[in-house]
Amino acid sequence: MNNPLNELLTARKVLLADGATGTNLFSAGLQTGDAPELWNIDYPDRINTLHKNFVDAGSDIILTNTFGGTSYRLNLHNAGHRVHELNVAAAQIAKRAANRADKKVLVAGSMGPTGEILAPNGPVTIEEARAAFEEQALALKEGGADILWIETISSAEEIKAAVLGASEVGLPIVYTVSIDTNGRTMMGLTAADTITISTSLNTHITAVGTNCGVGASEVVAAVLNLNKAADSLGVRPAIVAKANCGIPEYIDGKVVYNGTPELMAKYASLCINAGANIIGGCCGTSPEHVKSMRDAIDAHTVSDAPELADIEAALGEVSVGAKAQLGGDLSVAGGSASGRGSRVSKRRRKNRSAD
Repeated sequence: MNNPLNELLTARKVLLADGATGTNLFSAGLQTGDAPELWNIDYPDRINTLHKNFVDAGSDIILTNTFGGTSYRLNLHNAGHRVHELNVAAAQIAKRAANRADKKVLVAGSMGPTGEILAPNGPVTIEEARAAFEEQALALKEGGADILWIETISSAEEIKAAVLGASEVGLPIVYTVSIDTNGRTMMGLTAADTITISTSLNTHITAVGTNCGVGASEVVAAVLNLNKAADSLGVRPAIVAKANCGIPEYIDGKVVYNGTPELMAKYASLCINAGANIIGGCCGTSPEHVKSMRDAIDAHTVSDAPELADIEAALGEVSVGAKAQLGGDLSVAGGSASGRGSRVSKRRRKNRSAD
């Protein structure tokens, strides 16, 4: 299988992904509760503008506007029958924007969670979810996606379902989890679990990492833990970091992320030193932030992996659970003290869009 992501990593060493989709579309007129995916047909010019702005800011990878593009998510908007139409259109819009760049830019087909609890803990079987992911993946490939980018996953069962579905279409696969609950995902996965799962899928995974979560400091800590786990298992996927732009604050009736371009530049540099190969932004990350990250990556000289004190001094507190994992304690007890961030508030925010 041709793997354009590996080829670009070989050529450029560290790749810059894009920033937020959902929060930037809110600025363009999207209303809370609306499906961003419908804009691929209703307002393709606005989606194109967002992609173009990220390309102009220096992104090497742009994600399609399809985070909620499975039938499960689209059914919430009476659009489950439009999976093919909306995903093909999204990939085509992104591909046109990528092709107009003066360098190679890859289109990553974004595949977010179904929003369902999978068996054995919930009513949806892995096979049912797999079929939904395959349907989406086929449409993204038809529209021109170069890779499939599974993101904001929280359970081992959904990683398996998504990867099984994506593997049917013959494109390189990336998956990232949201570590938002005291150093773990909502369903209890650690960074080490995330890497371990990649070795059990009988499918080549090009990149593994983390996105969204509760701030840039937590993502840098996760990158260190991901690399530690990869070393212990003798595997070497590319490592992805796609942090939220600071911490969300509720101001004048709106959720605003407090991360500055300067903070995101520090985050990008720390991620490189921690061992990330693909760096981007999630919720709240604008093209301005991405441009600052581009400049930081281009000017960066690699140095030693950051210590916990370095991360917290630059980006803010790291949760108790992530600290325990940095110290080699992967037990639940090791991270049992209350960590930073609220599970309820984070999941409510992500019910509609990863970013």
